[in-house]
Amino acid sequence: MNLLVDGGRHREALLALEDGTALRGRSVGAEGETFGEIVFNTSMVGYQEIVSDPSYAGQIVTFTYPQLGNYGVNEKDMQADALHLKGFVCHDACYTPSNWQSVVSLPDFLASRGVVGIEGVDTRAVTLAIREGGAMRAAISTTDLDPKSLVRRVRESPHIEEHNYVADVSCKEPHVVRPKGEVHHRVVAVDCGEKAGIARRMAEVGIEVTVVPWDTPAEKIIAMEPDGVFFSNGPGDPDTVPTVPETVRAILGKLPVFGICLGNQMITLAAGARVEKLPYGHHGGNEPVMNLLTGKVEITAQNHNYGPVFSTFGPLVPELSGGLTEHPESLLTWSRMHVAPVAMNERYGRIRLTHVNLNDGTPEGIQFLDLPAFSMQYHPEAKPGPNDSAYMFESFSRLMDGREDYLAIDVREGRRF
Repeated sequence: MNLLVDGGRHREALLALEDGTALRGRSVGAEGETFGEIVFNTSMVGYQEIVSDPSYAGQIVTFTYPQLGNYGVNEKDMQADALHLKGFVCHDACYTPSNWQSVVSLPDFLASRGVVGIEGVDTRAVTLAIREGGAMRAAISTTDLDPKSLVRRVRESPHIEEHNYVADVSCKEPHVVRPKGEVHHRVVAVDCGEKAGIARRMAEVGIEVTVVPWDTPAEKIIAMEPDGVFFSNGPGDPDTVPTVPETVRAILGKLPVFGICLGNQMITLAAGARVEKLPYGHHGGNEPVMNLLTGKVEITAQNHNYGPVFSTFGPLVPELSGGLTEHPESLLTWSRMHVAPVAMNERYGRIRLTHVNLNDGTPEGIQFLDLPAFSMQYHPEAKPGPNDSAYMFESFSRLMDGREDYLAIDVREGRRF
């Protein structure tokens, strides 16, 4: 923050973490205090899309990039009408943005939406604390500036697993997003916290999207006679929304299914497999993921603290898994072998691992081979982030066309594998 521009009018603020870390800084955004789970995001751009992503409900977001707000805030990049993140942490916030699309500065935007934030802290120290201690409870306060007091109150605050944030961020009434041109398919999207960019991406490939609330019954969805059903991203612990896996289970095998992020976790739970909480999650626009079907490495945008455990889908099918009979300790084995392994699931038959994170070997995509369904843990629509994985929306369209090779395509080069 430039104190000459700001006049030094912003109040002191305190950031406290569950592990006892306490850092002093300056208030940015609304004054007051907030409690939530703290995570870090490694994106270099796209702060507006990040703070407006409903998946951050219940979380305080720390940005590793040192200065935020240089190009202000515009109207077209919003991913939701309201902001649902619990808090905002950065090293330096820009109060005088320069961009022809900007309508307000980031600090003023946060203040107008009631988001409590802090700047002037060592975000490297915060990131290291999260990497070593995992995602943990935290607080930002402009009223309680006593480190011992605020740390104590953080430790007494509720865990993110204790609340269903999906119910908070989902739409209340259905609405439709239409393509500008010809409609090739009609899809029902179950909104668990869907980013606006997802429906827009589907519309770009000729899909008309009817977005419905998270708790819409399967019977009602099927009665709408869509060509496919999409399960969206969203916030929090997947175990807090048990009705959604039941909805997935009622639809699998009846209609083509596609899922992103929390939607991937819901499909995993529907198959009877396990979802685990990652040490500090994946949040950013620079995660390398290998498509095991094509051998291509995609730089992806991600935002999640939970993910599937591939070995819990069932035992390997050796003849479809490079001859291996047991699940390897690390999924990076499959990236080295360039093999997309297949597990035999008790409920739905053969399920293939299609994508692997090359940083930590976590599963990033699955494909059902005996019914029309697939999903991924990352965000192919980006917003913000690279567009390497945008072909997934055409893959969904191809799945609804009945194409068996719907995933084995590199749209950027027009190649099929």
